[in-house]
Amino acid sequence: MKEEITRVLTMVQEGKIDADKGSELIQLLKEKEITGNSTVEKPKKYLDKTLKIRVVSVENDNVMVNLPIKLVKVALLAGHSIAASIPQSEKYVKDIDISLIIEAIENELDGQIVDIKSANGDTVSVIID
Repeated sequence: MKEEITRVLTMVQEGKIDADKGSELIQLLKEKEITGNSTVEKPKKYLDKTLKIRVVSVENDNVMVNLPIKLVKVALLAGHSIAASIPQSEKYVKDIDISLIIEAIENELDGQIVDIKSANGDTVSVIID
């Protein structure tokens, strides 16, 4: 970019363009570097992220679910209701506050939002990544 700015300044000095046009070109070059530099990793859009639910049981009844945030609200409400009605899974989901997860999604929170460890060693974690 320094090379391009030097060229613009040289054109101003030689009278090929006026100072206002030179300033405008330099501003465009700076904006291009900020937005168009392919080496800079663009932040992931929130709706493109994934909600990861991990249940690790001492009895080896492990669950790993990855859901796109776009589908999370519907899937969480339906999935929690279904899991709560199944006797084998009820004990794993009874302590999960679904409204907390939905609120976290609506506020675009990242990282671990739920971390539950039971007395017998079972763990439940919910992560937005």
